[in-house]
Amino acid sequence: MPSATATNRRVVGDPRRALPAVDAALRDPGVEAILAHHPRALVVDAVRAVLADQRRGRRDATGLAAEVRKRLRPSLRPVVNATGVVLHTNLGRAPLADEAAAAISRAVGYATLEWDPESGERGSRHQHVAEHLCALTGAEAACVANTNAGAVLLALVALAHGREVVVSRGQLVEIGGGFRVPEVLAASGCRLVEVGTTNRTRLADYERACGPQTAALLRVHPSNFRVMGFTEETPLPQLADLACRFGLALVDDLGSGALAPDPAYRDEPDVRASVAAGCDVACFSADKLLGGPQAGLVVGTEEAVARVRSHPLMRALRPDKLTLAALEATLALHRDPDRARVRVPVLRMLSTPPPELRRRAEGLAAEAGGEVVETVGRVGGGSLPLAELPSFAVALEHPDGADALAARLRTGEPPVAARVQDGRVLIDVLALSAGDLRLLPALVRAAMEPS
Repeated sequence: MPSATATNRRVVGDPRRALPAVDAALRDPGVEAILAHHPRALVVDAVRAVLADQRRGRRDATGLAAEVRKRLRPSLRPVVNATGVVLHTNLGRAPLADEAAAAISRAVGYATLEWDPESGERGSRHQHVAEHLCALTGAEAACVANTNAGAVLLALVALAHGREVVVSRGQLVEIGGGFRVPEVLAASGCRLVEVGTTNRTRLADYERACGPQTAALLRVHPSNFRVMGFTEETPLPQLADLACRFGLALVDDLGSGALAPDPAYRDEPDVRASVAAGCDVACFSADKLLGGPQAGLVVGTEEAVARVRSHPLMRALRPDKLTLAALEATLALHRDPDRARVRVPVLRMLSTPPPELRRRAEGLAAEAGGEVVETVGRVGGGSLPLAELPSFAVALEHPDGADALAARLRTGEPPVAARVQDGRVLIDVLALSAGDLRLLPALVRAAMEPS
């Protein structure tokens, strides 16, 4: 057993003896300044947590106010996307256009969400975007759910609940987060009927599967992967003819949601073509190639969309006013394709010429250091998996190693998400905004300082 003298020596040298009580810490000038901007209970909890960390780490109270500020930062906050992935799911997918952000600001108070000022009567929240969606896709009607998975679920429940839905085996995909098409079908109360094989499904396969219990044909675009080689898919117009002959609904899950054909992405199906082919309902995401907020868009025939829109499950899956405000503004930009390519960040990023990306990387390297290197960017977000986007990055090396440097960049304010490759950190400029490029030199220099 240690002597009392030895114990006293250890206590005297213990920096934890200098840690203040919570009440004393709250009187620290730095902490008092924080109290002017945050609820007292929140600051008290943060102070307690910081003091507990300092006790466990046998540290004194140095930097107490700074640590408290860190704990009070919002969990959801801006990040600099230097990964070279435009639609980065973990970073919130599509950054919104300025017009969409302004529309959200206008809608934060009371808004005409479900109220018609002219008649004074109740309106529909879907009316704010339906006209734009019909004009952009050629559909008769449109409505909105909270996600594309929600839109597909609603379509299946409304059009085929309790009956059979025929799907190609090559389209039983898994999307992000582990959600699988068969599970969505099961949740809708429909019975899955698989036809064809992984790589080849013909019209005759669908035809043989149609019977008295069949309610719908479902096509699912594999937006996050491709099957190459010996493959065959049944064209959508043929599926539409088959659905018409058997009196079935045709539901098209387009996923990434290109509104119209794009020569740069020839294998990506577009919504306008799906509607023109005769689909009863086409569903697609708003926060991918459309460049809007998270939502699932439903377009199609008046009869089918009305059933989706009026289903009781819509109340659980409908979007809120802020989503609709951002979506309305984004769709309005798409009414002028040339303007959309300039104003919608995702479209602007995907169409930036490589020489301009090189110029940005060179400017960043001149201010922050590092070497300019060629890279290959990705669309991301489960869209256009084969598309390779020529890009450039600033490659950085650090004595402590690339992983340590990447960690320092992540813990900056704002955090910088970069990628590590071949022992270096790459700051890819493909998905950087003008504001990001102004912030990055200081963030990189701070991260590069010796430890």
